[in-house]
Amino acid sequence: MDERRYQDRTEAGRALAQELASIPAENTVVYGLARGGVPVAVVVASELGCPLDALLVRKIGAPGNPELALGAITSYGGMTVNERVASGMNVSRDEIDRLAQKEREEAKTQERSIRGDNPAVSPEGRTVILVDDGLATGASMAAAVQAMREAAAARIIVAVPVASSQARDRVARLADEVHCLSTPASFSAVGQWYADFGQVSNDAVRRLIQSHPNG
Repeated sequence: MDERRYQDRTEAGRALAQELASIPAENTVVYGLARGGVPVAVVVASELGCPLDALLVRKIGAPGNPELALGAITSYGGMTVNERVASGMNVSRDEIDRLAQKEREEAKTQERSIRGDNPAVSPEGRTVILVDDGLATGASMAAAVQAMREAAAARIIVAVPVASSQARDRVARLADEVHCLSTPASFSAVGQWYADFGQVSNDAVRRLIQSHPNG
């Protein structure tokens, strides 16, 4: 199994853009999962000549233990739930929905801050390419795929430089197409496959999104 390493997210974006070069730009939009997926996505969108937007995926924290993930949700919806955690903590569906709605509103607020004056790019009726810097569990990407389904995207393509085989298989069951350049047998974390895997700030994401031409 390929165990390719990348210098940084920009190099990973170039490699993904080559992989996706045959996808027509017409009626296609690229979404970077914020924050780490956006530096990868901006390269893909630029190389393909597609509009770019950010997609915020928020963790749904467990009551009394917010670091423990009950699931994930995006500003579009697309909720995923870890049923094992929810059952083990005896968290009701109503409580999960309440917590999820709070995180969805926070995701909307963050997205508006990132876009600034740029309008949101609608996925409705379009081919959507969802890009992240890698997949460990696939939970965030699963929520993103579900969100795009709910938003009536015509076709959903997941594109990542590296993933665990379990995460790749998880999203492959949900998306129309998956492009994963590497699924290392020795995968333990996304960051191990990058020489430079520095934290991506909100300001950096804002600059990338606002500087990309979406005309």
